[in-house]
Amino acid sequence: MSFKTVVVNSDRMNYDKSLNMSVLSPDEVVEYPSTEPDQYAERLEGADCVVTKEIPITREIIMSFPDSVKLLCEAGTGYNNVDLDTCRERGITVCNIPIYSMKRMAHTTIMMILSLSSTMRVQMAMLTRGDRRNFTDRVQVPLFEVNGRTLGVVGEGHIGGEVVKIAEALDMNILINTHRPGKDREHVKYVDLEYLIRNSDFVSLHTPLTPQTRHIMNEKTIAMMKPDAFLVNCSRGGLVDEKALIKALQEKKIAGAGLDVQEIEPPADDNPLYDMENVILTPHMGWRGLETRQRMVDMVAENINAYIAGKPQNVIV
Repeated sequence: MSFKTVVVNSDRMNYDKSLNMSVLSPDEVVEYPSTEPDQYAERLEGADCVVTKEIPITREIIMSFPDSVKLLCEAGTGYNNVDLDTCRERGITVCNIPIYSMKRMAHTTIMMILSLSSTMRVQMAMLTRGDRRNFTDRVQVPLFEVNGRTLGVVGEGHIGGEVVKIAEALDMNILINTHRPGKDREHVKYVDLEYLIRNSDFVSLHTPLTPQTRHIMNEKTIAMMKPDAFLVNCSRGGLVDEKALIKALQEKKIAGAGLDVQEIEPPADDNPLYDMENVILTPHMGWRGLETRQRMVDMVAENINAYIAGKPQNVIV
């Protein structure tokens, strides 16, 4: 029997047409740049597998799937966009790919930390408007070393663990809050969330977005941060109450933020985060490198091949 895979929003991952998508099935792969809710039933006719990337897959959409669909592969780590209960009801296996962008996401986090410690956003803005006083006079912005500073890591999964490894090499002191604490070691301690927030120079988020973690950084928890501390989020935008963060930044309750993810992506044109000099804002770029995206597709293919072989892997439901 042949196996048909349908990619319902290919433009989210293969926007430059540089990826080899043929690996997603031994027989037939069909790509659609995007798909509207009322198009799924027709487009998935005869499909065995659906591949999605960070779009809402609601109960209504899943109930419209033809009976042939038995596998849904989310081409990413997070799966909060998929109605898992309805997939379970329909007998559809759901898989994700938990580690495809581990190193790149960790590097993005460290880039944020180093850039914030160097006031890089302000320095680049000065050059853009022709202000060269950092070269001709003296450095006009505050700079500080990260060695000896305290990094708080919320969530020690694959990416959080990689961040910890790099931070250790930078001689940072590290506080970790995670569901399964390890053993303390030199410069690394496992602590509760409040202690981490109150005692970190950088609070970096690396936890999945769930009902329990949504807005884990809110008005109350942001207020716990030191006034000279920075918040870094390269995980999921919904982990942060963006309105509370903007208010804290505007009132200088904290020093700044590095955000590769936002609550709404892309942010609205009038979002104040775009123009704040104490914010480094990037467009969820941690997974967008060519190598990272092809690795993502190849790992989805591994999930599909494992399913075909009767040994499904990375199964959520």
